[in-house]
Amino acid sequence: MLGFGDPVADAIGLLRPRTVLEPSLRAAGEWALRFDAFPHVKVGGVVRGRCWLTIDGHEPVLLEEGDTYLLGNPPPYVMASSLEARPRPAKPLWEGPTAGVVSIGPDVEQHTYLCGGHLAFDERNVSVLTDFLPPLVVVRAADPRGRHLAYLIEMLASEVEASAPGGSLAMNHLAQILLVHMLRAHASQADRPTGWLRALDEDGVGAALRAMHADVAHPWTLTELAQVSHMSRSVFAQAFKNQVGVPPLEYLIRWRISLASDALAHDSSSISELAQATGYLSESAFSTAFRRVVGSSPAQFRNQARQTLRSTANGG
Repeated sequence: MLGFGDPVADAIGLLRPRTVLEPSLRAAGEWALRFDAFPHVKVGGVVRGRCWLTIDGHEPVLLEEGDTYLLGNPPPYVMASSLEARPRPAKPLWEGPTAGVVSIGPDVEQHTYLCGGHLAFDERNVSVLTDFLPPLVVVRAADPRGRHLAYLIEMLASEVEASAPGGSLAMNHLAQILLVHMLRAHASQADRPTGWLRALDEDGVGAALRAMHADVAHPWTLTELAQVSHMSRSVFAQAFKNQVGVPPLEYLIRWRISLASDALAHDSSSISELAQATGYLSESAFSTAFRRVVGSSPAQFRNQARQTLRSTANGG
């Protein structure tokens, strides 16, 4: 997998996301559930009702009907009907849902209904996405994107309850579409942190990023990238580092090595073919760059990655 030319699609494809849909939650009365910390990303939404979401170390957030949320590598957190409710562990309830739904409280018409799941990523490249995500991104129902996201959440909830043929495939795609829309929403927020997703909104630096992803094998120079961005070399170099967090050629090296790492683990291309595909003039130049970033040679990395995959496939 050597990229699509779309940085967001490239990153998500590189991460090889696996969607784990959780039971939906139907809750009424006074309730509160405490969830353990977990890696990577969780997406969800309030299909009906409202609830409080409190992440350890952060201010509580009231989620209303139609709101959608994304949790990035969050510490433990609580979802509750009120801030006064005493939390109980969520894990035991999640082990025995009925028809994909966990129910709390009386069976009344006025209740809260939540749906969501988490996305697990390839550990080798997970920092491509998670390093710049905050613990919580919320898209309100009143936001222009909110209506589309709420519809995706409702479709996800329907798939969880239906258990119909092809449901796992549909849920996986819906969760990934939801992730893309949440990333777009995060990128558009005024207080978002630095990172390549933010830079895509900028005409200058974003143009350079798209060019690198569109032709990763091209021998890009700082001068060429500055020209693509319609900036001088010095202005471009500073703007790129300010927005993305690393110098442009360092970003290019890291992206090339991320792609090569994924290919070494999953594809049959030779090391010389990968060197050429990722913009290196020789196998030795590629190996030197790879060792500097990863800490091992491409051959060593491939052997270890294949052993890990075989062990995982055998349940080891």
